[in-house]
Amino acid sequence: MLKKIDTLEQFEDLLKQEDKFLFLKHSLTCPISHAAYQEYEKYSESNQSVPAYYLAVQDSRPLSNEIAEKFEIKHESPQALLIKNGSAVWNASHWKITNRSLTSAISENL
Repeated sequence: MLKKIDTLEQFEDLLKQEDKFLFLKHSLTCPISHAAYQEYEKYSESNQSVPAYYLAVQDSRPLSNEIAEKFEIKHESPQALLIKNGSAVWNASHWKITNRSLTSAISENL
Protein backbone atom coordinates (compact mmCIF):
# COMPACT_ATOMS: atom_id res chain seq x y z
CA MET A 1 0.00 0.00 0.00
CA LEU A 2 1.23 3.47 -0.86
CA LYS A 3 1.83 5.86 1.98
CA LYS A 4 1.32 9.59 1.48
CA ILE A 5 4.04 11.91 2.76
CA ASP A 6 3.07 15.52 3.37
CA THR A 7 5.91 17.21 5.23
CA LEU A 8 9.66 17.65 5.06
CA GLU A 9 9.92 16.09 8.52
CA GLN A 10 8.16 12.93 7.33
CA PHE A 11 10.48 12.76 4.31
CA GLU A 12 13.59 13.25 6.46
CA ASP A 13 12.39 10.40 8.69
CA LEU A 14 12.07 8.21 5.60
CA LEU A 15 15.66 8.96 4.65
CA LYS A 16 16.77 7.85 8.11
CA GLN A 17 14.56 4.76 8.34
CA GLU A 18 14.64 3.27 4.83
CA ASP A 19 17.74 2.10 2.98
CA LYS A 20 15.83 2.02 -0.29
CA PHE A 21 12.38 3.29 -1.31
CA LEU A 22 10.37 4.57 -4.24
CA PHE A 23 8.83 8.02 -4.20
CA LEU A 24 6.30 9.56 -6.56
CA LYS A 25 5.47 13.22 -7.04
CA HIS A 26 1.84 13.11 -8.15
CA SER A 27 -0.39 15.86 -9.52
CA LEU A 28 -4.02 15.50 -8.51
CA THR A 29 -5.26 17.29 -11.63
CA CYS A 30 -3.14 15.84 -14.44
CA PRO A 31 -4.37 12.85 -16.46
CA ILE A 32 -0.79 11.78 -17.25
CA SER A 33 -0.02 11.83 -13.53
CA HIS A 34 -3.13 9.76 -12.87
CA ALA A 35 -1.91 7.11 -15.34
CA ALA A 36 1.57 7.14 -13.76
CA TYR A 37 0.04 6.82 -10.29
CA GLN A 38 -1.89 3.74 -11.41
CA GLU A 39 1.30 2.13 -12.78
CA TYR A 40 3.16 3.03 -9.58
CA GLU A 41 0.38 1.64 -7.42
CA LYS A 42 0.20 -1.57 -9.46
CA TYR A 43 3.97 -2.01 -9.17
CA SER A 44 4.03 -1.39 -5.42
CA GLU A 45 1.18 -3.83 -4.77
CA SER A 46 3.00 -6.66 -6.51
CA ASN A 47 6.51 -5.74 -5.27
CA GLN A 48 6.22 -5.02 -1.58
CA SER A 49 9.91 -5.62 -0.85
CA VAL A 50 10.59 -1.98 -1.77
CA PRO A 51 8.49 0.54 0.19
CA ALA A 52 6.59 3.05 -1.94
CA TYR A 53 5.59 6.56 -0.96
CA TYR A 54 4.11 9.56 -2.71
CA LEU A 55 3.19 13.19 -2.32
CA ALA A 56 0.41 15.18 -3.91
CA VAL A 57 2.11 18.22 -5.42
CA GLN A 58 -0.89 20.48 -4.79
CA ASP A 59 -0.87 19.56 -1.09
CA SER A 60 2.89 19.53 -0.53
CA ARG A 61 4.53 22.03 -2.86
CA PRO A 62 7.29 23.00 -0.36
CA LEU A 63 8.27 19.35 0.09
CA SER A 64 8.23 18.76 -3.66
CA ASN A 65 10.53 21.75 -4.18
CA GLU A 66 12.84 20.64 -1.38
CA ILE A 67 13.20 17.18 -2.91
CA ALA A 68 14.08 18.73 -6.27
CA GLU A 69 16.74 20.88 -4.59
CA LYS A 70 18.13 18.17 -2.34
CA PHE A 71 18.63 15.65 -5.13
CA GLU A 72 19.34 18.25 -7.85
CA ILE A 73 16.65 16.82 -10.08
CA LYS A 74 14.44 19.29 -11.92
CA HIS A 75 10.87 19.09 -10.61
CA GLU A 76 8.36 17.38 -12.84
CA SER A 77 5.05 15.77 -12.09
CA PRO A 78 4.48 13.02 -12.28
CA GLN A 79 7.98 12.06 -11.28
CA ALA A 80 9.20 8.82 -9.72
CA LEU A 81 12.45 8.51 -7.81
CA LEU A 82 14.33 5.58 -6.39
CA ILE A 83 16.14 6.63 -3.22
CA LYS A 84 18.97 4.41 -2.01
CA ASN A 85 21.14 5.21 1.01
CA GLY A 86 19.94 8.81 1.01
CA SER A 87 20.64 9.46 -2.70
CA ALA A 88 18.40 9.48 -5.74
CA VAL A 89 19.83 6.72 -7.92
CA TRP A 90 17.09 6.78 -10.58
CA ASN A 91 14.23 8.98 -11.71
CA ALA A 92 11.65 9.09 -14.46
CA SER A 93 8.77 11.32 -15.36
CA HIS A 94 5.49 11.34 -17.23
CA TRP A 95 4.90 8.38 -19.57
CA LYS A 96 8.25 6.83 -18.57
CA ILE A 97 6.75 5.80 -15.21
CA THR A 98 5.64 2.26 -15.97
CA ASN A 99 5.60 -1.07 -14.24
CA ARG A 100 8.48 -2.09 -16.53
CA SER A 101 10.61 1.00 -15.82
CA LEU A 102 10.08 0.63 -12.07
CA THR A 103 11.00 -3.06 -12.24
CA SER A 104 14.18 -2.23 -14.20
CA ALA A 105 15.13 0.56 -11.81
CA ILE A 106 14.91 -1.76 -8.82
CA SER A 107 16.79 -4.63 -10.46
CA GLU A 108 19.56 -2.31 -11.69
CA ASN A 109 19.99 -0.75 -8.25
CA LEU A 110 19.98 -3.72 -5.89
